[in-house]
Amino acid sequence: QVQLVESGGGLVQPGGSLRLSCAASGRIFGANVMGWYRQTPGKQRELVATMTSGGITSAAGSMKDRFTISRDNAKNTVYLQMSSLKPEDTAVYYCKVTTTQPMRTYWGQGTQVSVSS
Repeated sequence: QVQLVESGGGLVQPGGSLRLSCAASGRIFGANVMGWYRQTPGKQRELVATMTSGGITSAAGSMKDRFTISRDNAKNTVYLQMSSLKPEDTAVYYCKVTTTQPMRTYWGQGTQVSVSS
């Protein structure tokens, strides 16, 4: 069983930066994908960025130039560096891990990011 613990959310002014972290506990075997999604009330959860255990990244176009995903495979941790934050980035950010051995998906509990002056 894999458990995800997110941290790093909070309140930041427009133009500011935040770094989110998501640490996966438990053993992860084989290839996997770790990533970030976000959700605002009344809207569907949307992709922010993902990164495979082999280093391949995928990111939403609207955030690609401001958000950077990275990971430390030795620590089973994925990070999201967010810069030039805008009020519309306000959302609950969720960490997601998809494993292949076995094929399963895990979600974190979410961390609130609020961008406001």
